[in-house]
Amino acid sequence: MFNWLSRALARYLTKSVMTATVSTSTWEALVATIRPGDVLLVEGDTRISMAIKYLTQSTWSHAALYLGDGAGLGRSDSGESNTLVEADLEEGIRAIPLSFYRHCHTRICRPVDLGPEALETLSLYSRERLGHQYDLKNIVDLARYLFPTPPVPARYRRRMLALGSGDPTQAICSSFIAQGFQRIRYPILPEVIAIPSDDPRCRECEREFYRIRHHSLFVPRDFDASPYFEIIKPTIAQGFDYRALEWLRP
Repeated sequence: MFNWLSRALARYLTKSVMTATVSTSTWEALVATIRPGDVLLVEGDTRISMAIKYLTQSTWSHAALYLGDGAGLGRSDSGESNTLVEADLEEGIRAIPLSFYRHCHTRICRPVDLGPEALETLSLYSRERLGHQYDLKNIVDLARYLFPTPPVPARYRRRMLALGSGDPTQAICSSFIAQGFQRIRYPILPEVIAIPSDDPRCRECEREFYRIRHHSLFVPRDFDASPYFEIIKPTIAQGFDYRALEWLRP
């Protein structure tokens, strides 16, 4: 009974409730710019997207990992190469083509200097998890998203995403991608711990150590806010010249 109710609730939450936002770059520029290892942030238009954007105070409600044509992700029903891997509330971990988000407002977040070995580790990690489903029995984890703008003070909104700490939280909160980057020891927003140095010549010196945050605490905006990811805008990356624009006269 609870399983049926949770799946019905998941279907309700993943229905579109507004007109999809318009992409801020051309499809051709996006295809030419995105690279394996990039995180593609998406401004969603579903009920659950509205809640996530409100709770995280961000434009971005979803994130997908781009692995490219050579990642061995198979093909979609339309014959296109699957190049993105994402965690979907209803379907679990799945591979989809980049065109799935062709008409959406997106942002590319690029990790710096990932080598072939790190990219292969990300690809292997993603392929191993394809088809993994999430246990939707924890209704508490889903019910919090029924109200797109709950009357919660700003400082407590993000904490609502961890309410219940069940599998639906992991499916929604970008933990799949965060775990992949943690596997290759690439930072997103780690905790920085300052420890006094043991050097007797410098009593005020400190050494900084990085501590990994639990993957379930990550949300899409963290890749945007991270100082370790570049923000790539396809229009600029493909060569933007403002002098070439043709303006209508007033």
